[in-house]
This record gives sequence, structure tokens and C-alpha cells, in this order.
Amino acid sequence: MRMTPARGRARLRSPWTWAALAAVTAVCAALPFLPAGGGGPRPLSADEARRLALTPLRAYQDSPAEVTVRAPLPGGTAVIRAVVDERRRRGVGWFDTGDAAERGLLAWDGAGLAVARPRADGSAGPLARPASTAEAVRDAARLRPTAWIRRRYGPASLDTALRLTLSLAADRPDDARRIARSGRRHLGTDRIDGRRYDVVSSAGDAPLRYWIDGAGRLRRVREDLDDDRTILVDVTGERVGTAVPEGPWARG
Repeated sequence: MRMTPARGRARLRSPWTWAALAAVTAVCAALPFLPAGGGGPRPLSADEARRLALTPLRAYQDSPAEVTVRAPLPGGTAVIRAVVDERRRRGVGWFDTGDAAERGLLAWDGAGLAVARPRADGSAGPLARPASTAEAVRDAARLRPTAWIRRRYGPASLDTALRLTLSLAADRPDDARRIARSGRRHLGTDRIDGRRYDVVSSAGDAPLRYWIDGAGRLRRVREDLDDDRTILVDVTGERVGTAVPEGPWARG
């Protein structure tokens, strides 16, 4: 399964001037993982390996889809609500750190991220929190390319989280037999919004956990960082009609 990004660090090293960009590079404080059932860690069954092999293809087929990302900050949590297009490896949405001065629009792809705090005329400046993810994407589509401040990925937790969202899909299934031999473990079961999910570990010592439903669709990913904090990515699993705009990647 092609879902193991490079591990990131929570320390931020950003030369950018406004505090949101500095802060929003570092999900909530470590969340205890307590499976609701399943009898404890064990090897994957043949059916579980088969469903896990389908997971990247399901994510690709369901794209674009809404995601909610929670990444740890030095003093709190950055929450990103966005639409991710796995076919084009791009995401656009809204980030919020809990501080009105440290929130705005966010776009990312395989190379890096871009942030904007737009005014109504399309230039940079403060913006009220959008009522929905779709509204945030529409706000991003109205911006001039010059409103976006861009940079490449660094070692911060937000960067790791954004790259994780783009590592979850492929245009073909993985090899179920290889997955069964890879060392992945079934950790138990859990419920999210009343639905049951199998919780599966990644191979080796990579600190990743995947919540997979009965059809092989991904609902949640958790990554534990080196400093005992946690990245959490929640996926709706439903396609959305909102297209990712070109503006963040256009030349001004």
C-alpha cells in the first residue's frame, strides 16, 4: 500500500513574516489510541489484506473529496478543512489556528504549499471564516495568483500532514499478497459517526494507523510524531462537486 510518507518534525523553521505561516507548520496533542474491540493486535486476515489493497484505488476513485486535517502547533492545533483532488495531487481549503489573525486560505501539491489572506478585491488581507469548505474553495478561486505566498515543504508538522493527504491514493489497487506479508497488523475496531472501522497499522516501525471500512474505503489516518504529538486526517469518503482552482499554481 502506497501510504507511507516521510516522517516530519514539529519544529518550524519558516522565514515568512506573518504569524499564521509560522504557526501553521507544526494536530492536536497526542491522542490515545484505544481500539473499541477486535481482540488486540494480530496479523491481517486475507479479507483485510484484500480490502487494504483496494484502499488507494478507492481514494483515487472518490476524489475530489473533503478532508479535515489536524496538525499540532507549539501552542495548540491547526485545523485545515479542504478539498483534495488525488488525481491531480492538489488540495485547497481553509486553515484556522484559533486566532483570527492566524487563519486564511491554504493550497498545496506535491512540491509545497501556498497561503493567502484575501480581501474582497482579490488582494491579500483579512478574511472572515468561510461557512463551508466549498465556500473556502470558491474564495480561493476568486483570488489573483499574486495573492498567494508560496514555499516548499519543510520539516514542520503541517507540512508532514499535507504531504500525507496526497499519499493516500493510486490509480490501481495494491498487491494484497504483498500486504499480507508486509508486517501490517490489525489493531482492533473503532466507531466513527456510528460506523465500524478496522484499524490497521503500517508496516515496520512507521507510526501510521488507518481506519478502513468494509469496502476498503479510508476514513481516517493517524500519524504519531517523534515528539509524542499526533497528526490526524479525516476523509469524508464522498466525492464533492467543488473543483480545485488553478489560481494557487498560476503565474501572476
